[in-house]
Amino acid sequence: MRNSTVELGGLTCHVIDNLPAGQAPKLIVITCHGFGAPGTDLVSLGPELLRMNPQLQAGVQFVFPEAPQSLTQLGMPGGRAWWLLDLAKMTAAIEQGEFRDLRNDHPDGLDEARGMLLKAIDELKAESGLPTSQFVLSGFSQGSMLATDVMLHLPEPPAALAIFSGTLLCEEEWKKLAAAKQSIPILQSHGQQDPILPFQAAVWLKDMLEEAEFPVNFIPFEGYHTIPLPALEQFGEMLGELVG
Repeated sequence: MRNSTVELGGLTCHVIDNLPAGQAPKLIVITCHGFGAPGTDLVSLGPELLRMNPQLQAGVQFVFPEAPQSLTQLGMPGGRAWWLLDLAKMTAAIEQGEFRDLRNDHPDGLDEARGMLLKAIDELKAESGLPTSQFVLSGFSQGSMLATDVMLHLPEPPAALAIFSGTLLCEEEWKKLAAAKQSIPILQSHGQQDPILPFQAAVWLKDMLEEAEFPVNFIPFEGYHTIPLPALEQFGEMLGELVG
């Protein structure tokens, strides 16, 4: 199992694969972690998916970029973010059970994070020789919002998108971009008791994507803000179909 750290698009990226030396991957899977997590937060998913799905070992490379913003100065040592949030406002909303409707938000820092991830994809394409159609974008929470935004802004469609505990942002812009995009398979999961990003907002995102004729495999689950095993299993199956 290869586990290395490289710089791509100005981002520190952790690369996991089990490919023979010198062999290029058939599929590159980029997974973006959530707000407040360390940059290594989801890296363990790479070996786990390879263990669960042996057919991926000969063809899939996993790339886990670290978000560019450090949260150490905000009292979260080691925590990182794709863009900053109003933590006091978010915490108050969660504690009071208020519905967080982010549909019309275009966060400061989203455009910059998108630019960095797009540059990282371009560098991976140049290094691997793979087209965009052999990349999968995925993410958890804030990372899934970025993955969705990048998918919609790519000039060519990726192979697939996985949204774990995401939500709808930039509704007007995303709707226009989605309507003009070629359809790709989308996996989406969300906890029905999620206190951070409400389940209903995930349904809005699913509905928007389906209205644009994206086939969405939507996995609701009894639980909170996490990636459940059934969603991880479905993700592995999706990757197996793409690489096979």
